[in-house]
Amino acid sequence: QVQLVESGGGLVQAGGSLRVSCAASGRTFSSYAMGWFRQAPGKEREFVVAINRIGGTYYADSVKGRFTISRDNAKNTVYLQMNSLKPEDTAVYYCAADLAPGTLRIRDYAGAYDYWGQGTQVTVSS
Repeated sequence: QVQLVESGGGLVQAGGSLRVSCAASGRTFSSYAMGWFRQAPGKEREFVVAINRIGGTYYADSVKGRFTISRDNAKNTVYLQMNSLKPEDTAVYYCAADLAPGTLRIRDYAGAYDYWGQGTQVTVSS
């Protein structure tokens, strides 16, 4: 079992920055990949970015160059730094854990992830 708890969401003006965090517990954090997804009202959940257990990353085109994912294995935490935010970034942001063993592959679909946090709201005003 893995428990994930997001924090750090909030309201920010367009062009601003925000950092959200996801604290994990229950399994060896350094052994699995982590991803961020988001879901806007009336839309499907979409992939944002993921990081594998050795720090390799993969970004959705919509956030490339603006968002940065990082992980601190000593703190069992993954971070999402969001810069140059746009109103279309408004969504509930979810972190998720991909426990597939022995792979460095980064997967960009929700079905690959085994555990999910409760989500944190990010609202970008225009």
